[in-house]
Amino acid sequence: MNNNALIIFVRNPVLGKVKKRLAATIGNEKALQVYQQLLQHTQSITANLSVKVFVYYADFLNGNDLWNGCEKKLQKGNDLGERMKNAFEELFTSSYKNVCIIGSDCYEITTKIIEEAFEKLQNNNAVIGGAIDGGYYLLGMNKLIENIFITIEWSTNTVFNKTVELIEYQNLSYQLLPFLNDVDEEKDITFTY
Repeated sequence: MNNNALIIFVRNPVLGKVKKRLAATIGNEKALQVYQQLLQHTQSITANLSVKVFVYYADFLNGNDLWNGCEKKLQKGNDLGERMKNAFEELFTSSYKNVCIIGSDCYEITTKIIEEAFEKLQNNNAVIGGAIDGGYYLLGMNKLIENIFITIEWSTNTVFNKTVELIEYQNLSYQLLPFLNDVDEEKDITFTY
């Protein structure tokens, strides 16, 4: 069994339900187009990874979409931290040793960066890829580090720093990945949609 698992958190691509900050300036239809492009990118860079891929949907399981071939699950929890913690916990309980999570908002992430994250987990407890806005686009660990999910104020520019601080507080080893840009606002779009 491959002991590596990748969690991909996605929103269901529904008009008016995705990229709300972006929609405020470009409208719901264009925001949905941008999000569909981000989903396509995320699917293409994860399609040939030699890890088990689990797609966790925000609202409902989508039976026939671009994630066919991946294991599909539903996010569970009251906030982002609880949902991520539950996903990690589920996979560690299923005997996966190294687990990484990404979202579907980072157009700069590559297959190579994800592979590098799993390599770094061979000798470290955690790996984190910071986003320029202060969050992170990738988090990986080889055991559940529970407090990094329950003491964070989500959707703020302190998420990355607080996460690193909590990992260091427990004397756990970690490695950093390059800082990348998430697509949250119109200025973040660097591709044609």
